[in-house]
Amino acid sequence: MHCPCCDKVFRAPLPPAVEKGGLFGPKLTALVAFLKGVCHASYSTVRKFLRDVLHLPVSRGYLAKVVAKVSAALQQPYEELLARLPEEDRLNVDETGHKNNQELFWTWCFRAELYTLFKIDPSRSADVLLEVLGEEFNGVLGCDYFGAYRRYMRECSIRLQFCLAHFIRDVKYLLTLPDARDRAYGERLLEGLRHLFRIIHERGPWPAEMFQARLERARDEVLRRATGDVPATAAASRLAQRLRAHGASYFRFVTTPGVEPTNNLAEQAIRFVVIDRLITQGTRSDTGQRWCERMWTVMATCAQQGRSVYSFLSAAVAQWFDAQPGPSLVAS
Repeated sequence: MHCPCCDKVFRAPLPPAVEKGGLFGPKLTALVAFLKGVCHASYSTVRKFLRDVLHLPVSRGYLAKVVAKVSAALQQPYEELLARLPEEDRLNVDETGHKNNQELFWTWCFRAELYTLFKIDPSRSADVLLEVLGEEFNGVLGCDYFGAYRRYMRECSIRLQFCLAHFIRDVKYLLTLPDARDRAYGERLLEGLRHLFRIIHERGPWPAEMFQARLERARDEVLRRATGDVPATAAASRLAQRLRAHGASYFRFVTTPGVEPTNNLAEQAIRFVVIDRLITQGTRSDTGQRWCERMWTVMATCAQQGRSVYSFLSAAVAQWFDAQPGPSLVAS
């Protein structure tokens, strides 16, 4: 402002939230993040939308800065969930490949009852589980039979629930083999598993004690069929040895309420990541990795809780602009 009396120019300081936001306010900033993250839009597509629909000409470079602001606003809600993971009673975990500058990374998915967290890491080993969940994780981890989970169980005495759906797939594979002994062994196992799931589906009419007793008898019958009278073939022997070593971890759901027999929850949660990978072709920097894992976490968690992703982004950005703690992703 120019003062005609003293012929000087005075500049009043802008509110901190305005300085932090720059050209865009919280809602427009959240809209850019929504288009980029939820809609898989490229920076060029977002720029065209803002130009043609909202009549706001901005550069792709500035849009990248806007997305970086949203990523910073999501850091605190993300880290709050990360700190809660070791305290969960039940978790489902899965992992899938991730490209970063043509280098192979891994996206880990940790699904709790009320939230889902994604973590991008260069490793697919048990070291990631040790870093995220620690050596004293006391819950039950639902997962597939991948070696990282078995190492985590072996080194830290962790309780696992191996995915029965994957095991059934391996049993059905026996039915395709040329050796009749493998096929007969596979059919015997499959019939035991069918009986087990028949009991689960008929749970309604049975009293709790009777249902539990029937379920345990069906489990014991599957294990008996799997480990007794095993044909002397390589495929059947491998499957039998697996259940001798880890039979308890395939049927932990029988005696642990709330534990799912399959790992479908984590596999369903990670599908969006696979779709995003096909569309975006991955990331190019550590900054991009942090954006992806935080945004995917918000999207999956809001879906679980029936919340609006856009509303959460708007609140997170507004509070970050005002230097206030971000909203929580933990369901109240």
